[in-house]
Amino acid sequence: MISKIQEIKKEVAKVVVGQERMIDGLLIALLCDGHILIEGVPGLAKTTTVNALASALGLDFKRAQFTPDLLPADILGAEIYDPQNNSFKIKKGPVFTNLLLADEINRAPAKVQSALLEVMQERQVTLGDTTFKLDPPFFVMATQNPVEQEGVYQLPEAQLDRFMFKLVVDYNTTQEELEIARRISSGSSGTIEAVVDTKDLLEIKQEIKKVHVDAEVEKYMIELVNATRNPSDYGLEELQDFIQFGASPRVSIDMFKAVKAMAFMRGKDFVTPVDVAYIAKEIMRHRIVLSYEAEAEGITTDEIIQKVLETIAIP
Repeated sequence: MISKIQEIKKEVAKVVVGQERMIDGLLIALLCDGHILIEGVPGLAKTTTVNALASALGLDFKRAQFTPDLLPADILGAEIYDPQNNSFKIKKGPVFTNLLLADEINRAPAKVQSALLEVMQERQVTLGDTTFKLDPPFFVMATQNPVEQEGVYQLPEAQLDRFMFKLVVDYNTTQEELEIARRISSGSSGTIEAVVDTKDLLEIKQEIKKVHVDAEVEKYMIELVNATRNPSDYGLEELQDFIQFGASPRVSIDMFKAVKAMAFMRGKDFVTPVDVAYIAKEIMRHRIVLSYEAEAEGITTDEIIQKVLETIAIP
């Protein structure tokens, strides 16, 4: 089944140059039934990547552009009155898909954000008196643009906790950007073919569950999470004043699932601390609430997580 993962990446690489970390994050979240939040400036192939991934997986894909005037019904759907039949009919919104791109989620007001986040958690939508279960897999990739500050509704910390990963996407290298410009200008990007189906995805998920995690590695992951809540217990007294709230229990759950997927994608049947370190920042960076002291001194959650990784003994 690991060959299937390589085939998916090969298909996505036909239209996406570089950005391996974003592709890995999307695959891990999808295989672990999680959702992902991506922060990056415009033009970094976020939409192209999730569209390419959907095509390679043979899944339905829809995109919703979030704006300040958006309503929950624009995302979920609504009951529409049909005057000819004197009845109401259901019009389903874009959440009725497999892969949903919620573009610039922080530009929509709280009601819309909450409606989407509830669907992400419950995986069902209630319209009128009818509740619809979403067909699996259901995966949300939300993006937020850090450039614009006006007309932005920042996601509350409690809602950010619903996302398995938060990836910060940076610019491509100069060589990668040269390749992108050449491909686009010459129209030489290949056509993506579906290389797996829903049955294959289910089989891959079952294989991931079989990946072994040693008890010492499990303890290591729990200590990493606990160190963000009680840093003084691990000799990290200098972080005590910088952290208002540490990582939530959802972090431990997601980390246990994600490291298995990470190991599987690397062709291994067991998890190592390297797998843990690779995804630690992506899993925790949006789930640690900093204090005013940290913000005043310009301390970031990534710096805190890095300090924790350097301090906690590797098994």
